[in-house]
Amino acid sequence: MSFTEVAGRVWEVLTRRIDSFLFGCALALFGVGLATLFSAADQSVARMSSQMMSFALALVLMWILANIPPQTLARAAVPLYVVGVLLLVGVALFGVVVNGSRRWLSVGIARIQPSELMKIALPLMLAWYFQKFEGRINWKDFAVAAVLIALPVYLIKRQPDLGTALLIGASGFYVLFLAGLSWKIIAGMAAVGGAAGPFFWSQLHDYQRERILTFIDPSRDPLGAGYHSTQASIAIGSGGVIGKGWLNGTQTHLDFLPERHTDFIFAVFGEEFGLVGAALLLVLYMLLIGRALVITA
Repeated sequence: MSFTEVAGRVWEVLTRRIDSFLFGCALALFGVGLATLFSAADQSVARMSSQMMSFALALVLMWILANIPPQTLARAAVPLYVVGVLLLVGVALFGVVVNGSRRWLSVGIARIQPSELMKIALPLMLAWYFQKFEGRINWKDFAVAAVLIALPVYLIKRQPDLGTALLIGASGFYVLFLAGLSWKIIAGMAAVGGAAGPFFWSQLHDYQRERILTFIDPSRDPLGAGYHSTQASIAIGSGGVIGKGWLNGTQTHLDFLPERHTDFIFAVFGEEFGLVGAALLLVLYMLLIGRALVITA
């Protein structure tokens, strides 16, 4: 058997439970991200090496998860959720404070962020809970699910990490919607949420309120809280239709754009590849999401 045949057989074994189209989209997005990071990080080899190692680890985890039977995931849902909540409680009691936020647990020489585990644990837990229901869910079912969602969201919000708390809460309500949440309950939630808006606003930290107001109108403080958003808008706008070209972004490489290798990396991409590149990137994400929805249907 030739090397090509052996390699083909190994590839078939490794990818037989992974959708080729989905994997291709993910691989393309990784390539785009790697090229953009190379520019954003001033062509740092060390940062690229770290990203490649993370991607290799992600591939291994993807293969492992793809080969776990759904029944096994269902059995793991409750233990995983309980462990996640206990770890979040551990963060509240013994967590490591970094930049004013208590989000990490120190385990030997490593640190873990339990909120990342809840991104998987909460949807799994809700899917396990609703698997015995068919059709629309009632108020009692919703109340139980709301408690399951509220507990980790509250613990994460206290760290404070409002962004992750909102993301995890949204993922939980997305599962509720797929499980058959009635429009009456959705309308009731919207009414209660609207009425409770002032209370939730009062519970936010000053910097969180400032971020929301700045998101709505960055020009209210263009040299302070709105500086990041303003510079990102300038970078994306200056890219025009086709962009300035890879590694040629002036906003990026003249250090006008802060946090360009993390939070504002899309601005780097928009400046260098323009409207056409940004549109193609969004299409790639839409293909990835669409294919994932088709697979899970």
